[in-house]
Amino acid sequence: MNVREKAKKLPDNSGIYLFYRNGELIYVGKATSLKKRVASYFGPVKNFRPIEVMISEVDNIKYVETDSVIEAIILEANYIKKYQPKYNVKEKDDKSWNYLVLTREDFPHLEIIREYVLKDMGDAAIRHYRYIFGPFPSIKTKEMMRILHNLFYVSRCQAKQKRPCFDYQIGHCLGVCTGEIGKVEYRERVIKPLVYFLSGKKKTLLLSLNKQMKKLSYEQRFEDAGLVRNQINSLTRIRDIALLDKSFLNDSFDEELKEGDFAVKRIEGYDISNLGVDAKVGSMVVFNKIAPVKNEYKKFKIKTVEGQSDVDCLKEVLGRRLRHNDWEIPQIFLIDGGKPQVNTVQKVLSLFNLTIPIVGIAKGKDRDKNEFICNEKNKKVLDWIGNNENLLIRVRDEAHRFAISYQRQVLRKDKIK
Repeated sequence: MNVREKAKKLPDNSGIYLFYRNGELIYVGKATSLKKRVASYFGPVKNFRPIEVMISEVDNIKYVETDSVIEAIILEANYIKKYQPKYNVKEKDDKSWNYLVLTREDFPHLEIIREYVLKDMGDAAIRHYRYIFGPFPSIKTKEMMRILHNLFYVSRCQAKQKRPCFDYQIGHCLGVCTGEIGKVEYRERVIKPLVYFLSGKKKTLLLSLNKQMKKLSYEQRFEDAGLVRNQINSLTRIRDIALLDKSFLNDSFDEELKEGDFAVKRIEGYDISNLGVDAKVGSMVVFNKIAPVKNEYKKFKIKTVEGQSDVDCLKEVLGRRLRHNDWEIPQIFLIDGGKPQVNTVQKVLSLFNLTIPIVGIAKGKDRDKNEFICNEKNKKVLDWIGNNENLLIRVRDEAHRFAISYQRQVLRKDKIK
């Protein structure tokens, strides 16, 4: 079977593809669809490019499937580091390749560093960083950092600082800032799992987390065991298509990016219903282009906010929502509220390195006013909003209805579902 025929038989799944010449690995790449990505190399040649030289040398193709894009990225980096394939090394730009590093501290931080900076540091890098992972070519490194922080509760704060960090308020920090976790437990519960994952040892990681969850349950630390359970669930359903640059999205996912208009497949609408100390709740509703997707609605009982602050409640709800990498990211965040609410959501999104359009709909005392507030400057996005105001109002009204319904349930039963 020649390489063109092999390319057609690759699976339509994420993973890495390996190009060989005379048994030597000469190139490794990643893809959301191995079949479509590799087939694109062997289509009609429209003009001469350096890549055609490489393709002319390929006499064998292999591949490794992965459960997610981020795992394909990690596997690609490990292969490049181990085998130094000719065409990966030949065509790289030191300024565009990144590494992820863990600092040598009691509570290590995860950081991004460029390859040329790492080279300039020389031996000092080995002394300053406990672990160095990469190189990671052609990815959105900030998006990767967001996913890793969400999956592994990596601290972004300092030990025993004056106030708990925002991550702690949304259950995303295990208590480094408050002194609730020591350095030994932090290494066991945060650093060890992260290192397993970045080393491409997901099976070992899941076995370790299951063992950790059982140990915490045995010690009757049920809240901590629940966090580990959620972590295991998130690791098996990672939503991470946003990691790949457009140049690597040579598959069906690229269709949305190529459309002339702003493409919207998912809208999430939020509302806060704030009544008394024990009846503060938030709602999240989901719409596609035309209708609600009710099986993806979510309820939130506010846990950290004291007093009657809608914006603080909204901050908690959005923070808790964005911790879930297994939930699909929307193209629009719709908020029942005005400029204060829109600005609050924008700040939360920036903490997670997300740039997604936010629309607020302000209302009068009798809910008879529909003033649209949007900080977006992209004309295509603004045109889409202007053409879909009725749909957005429906999303706002449904979020309000769902929040009120849940609040009444809480008041009746005095418990969270």
